This record gives sequence, C-alpha cells and structure tokens, in this order.
Amino acid sequence: MSNMKKLLRSMPQVGKVDFISIRPERKTLPSSLENVKISIENGLEGDHYKGSSRKRQVTLIQAEHLNAVASLLEKDKIDPLLTRRNIVISGINLLAFKNMQFQIGDDVILEMTGACHPCSQMETNFGEGGYNAMRGHGGITAKVIQGGEIKIGDKIKLV
Repeated sequence: MSNMKKLLRSMPQVGKVDFISIRPERKTLPSSLENVKISIENGLEGDHYKGSSRKRQVTLIQAEHLNAVASLLEKDKIDPLLTRRNIVISGINLLAFKNMQFQIGDDVILEMTGACHPCSQMETNFGEGGYNAMRGHGGITAKVIQGGEIKIGDKIKLV
C-alpha cells in the first residue's frame, strides 16, 4: 500500500451523531428525531427523498461547519433544521470519507457519494449571504450500503 493510501485510510478519530432530521415532503422544513431507521431501498424512513440513483439517500453535515457558517453570517448559532441536512456529525472530518464507506452505530454502513452543495433555499433560510456562507460547508451525500437504525449519540467511524 502506498504512503498516500495509508494516509487516506488513517483516521483514528471517532465522531458522533448530534442531530437527526427528515423531511416528509418537499419544500417543507425537516422534523428532528431521536432515532431513524435506514434501508437500502428507501434511505431514511419517512424522508421524502428516495432517489432512484441512491447517490443522495442521506445528507450529512459537520457541527463544526455549522459554527463556521454562523460565524460568517455573524450569528451566535444556526438551527441545523435550516440546513435541510439529515444528520449532523461532530468530531470527525466528513470530507475525509471521499470514496469510502463509514459506519454509524452498530449496523448502518454508508458510502460517501459526493459533496452536498447548498441550494437557493439557504438564502431564504439564513438571510442575505446564506447561500455563499454555506458554500464549502454544505456537508456530504451518501448512499446506504447496509441498513439499520441510527440514534443521537451513535459513533461514526471509517470502515
């Protein structure tokens, strides 16, 4: 294994799930949950997005990035519901999961499929400059490799 491959696979940090949400319908604010079931066929149970390509079944964002966005917008904090992401994670760099699989809790395995870029709704949700504040801080998209249940406090780590 090359040195670069070893570096990419070296991730001793373990993150944790801070927040979970689903949107039952398009164009609505998400609802926060304590736990959610996830399946290969349907993504997050109760979420409107099923995605036939499966590339965007789950969206994740780092809590640390929420702090950066709040700072850029000169706010004390921002409500994670307004980001429209499914899961907020802290303590691990989500972008380091590029092209890799990661585990949440005991059973769920996801695979990063790309960056989760902001949409125009960020301007509405956060006010003027919200879209640009979220650029580079929007999190990641993932597909489900193995289903199960995720709950607040679950650990997240590289497989």
